[in-house]
Amino acid sequence: MRIAHAFVVAVKLLCVTAVWGDDFQQGLDAYNSADYETALAKWQSLADSGDANSQFGLGQMYGNGFGVMMDDDQAIKYYGLAVQQGHGQAQCNLAVMYQNGWGVTQNDAEAAKLFTLAAEQGVTEAQVAIGRMLAMDYSEAYDPVRAYKWFSIAMLMYNIDAGVKRDTIAGKMTAEQIAEGDALVKTWSDGHSSLLASYQD
Repeated sequence: MRIAHAFVVAVKLLCVTAVWGDDFQQGLDAYNSADYETALAKWQSLADSGDANSQFGLGQMYGNGFGVMMDDDQAIKYYGLAVQQGHGQAQCNLAVMYQNGWGVTQNDAEAAKLFTLAAEQGVTEAQVAIGRMLAMDYSEAYDPVRAYKWFSIAMLMYNIDAGVKRDTIAGKMTAEQIAEGDALVKTWSDGHSSLLASYQD
């Protein structure tokens, strides 16, 4: 099992009709109850009609073999369709597939791009993932200031892994770099105040 993020954490519906919303929710309830046959039945037509949440759901099912044969090609197809509509969690999951070379040629640059897109939308797993990529001091992509930024933002959004990682990278930074990172965090936070508020309610 690889990237089976639970849908329980409020998947926000993206411009769906009332009928789509009802059918998606029925599929979501079935998915969270491990009734994958019903989830597939509810989501397939919605996904084919362009519903990003259902496309993401099918990506989850095919990527992990939930109720269907595990099929990376199908997972990539449905994640990709959802990504085209800006679905943050799909961006994160597709990034994981590129990072690990699951069904695609391994590509850290593509993974980083997708992780960053998802991170900007508030997907904390992506924030930590892009932070880790930027924190690798043996990598050409090494950027402790930006790594510190993303770990700090993930902390604000209550990611349980982010604090230790932020403190670790901070231990390798100068005071000036930390101040630069804090400024980046403030700029991001000011531009995403409603998103952060939703995590603090």
